[in-house]
Amino acid sequence: MDFGQGLAGEDYLLLWTGAVAAVMSIGLLGVVLPFLPGLFLILSAAVAYGFLVGFSSIAIAVLIAMGILVVISIIKSFIIPSKAAAESGASGWSQLGAVVGGVVGFFIVPVFGLIIGALGGMVLTELALKGNWDEAWTATKGTAKGFGISALIDLGLGVIMIAAWSVWAASVVL
Repeated sequence: MDFGQGLAGEDYLLLWTGAVAAVMSIGLLGVVLPFLPGLFLILSAAVAYGFLVGFSSIAIAVLIAMGILVVISIIKSFIIPSKAAAESGASGWSQLGAVVGGVVGFFIVPVFGLIIGALGGMVLTELALKGNWDEAWTATKGTAKGFGISALIDLGLGVIMIAAWSVWAASVVL
């Protein structure tokens, strides 16, 4: 390509499509990295893509489907971890301890401190309440399992969202 000439419209289209795909990939990482808003980032990138290329009927269908998946993710994010915590014997106080521990941990050790702090806060609160290490650890493991299952579901939802966007992008680019 001659750098003296500007990019053609098709080149811009490919460039923007690649950039949106990259942002969506980062969003998929956000499903497992607690400081990135995973699925919301994927949806936002798709909406931005719509503003760049236009909102065809396939675009509207994809965006509606993606929006529904994000809502499902939000609802599931409350139900699954709470159910797992209750089934493992975790108290409401220990869940609050996990939130406090997560916030403190995030500022002490960015990124991974959120997870470590949340687990530490939960186990310490359960230990203080029950006075039994085995019960505290069982409650903490059960709650962590619930969050892990929730994250795996989000990973699957993210892959589905990106696949749906890919169909839309292919209809635009090809």
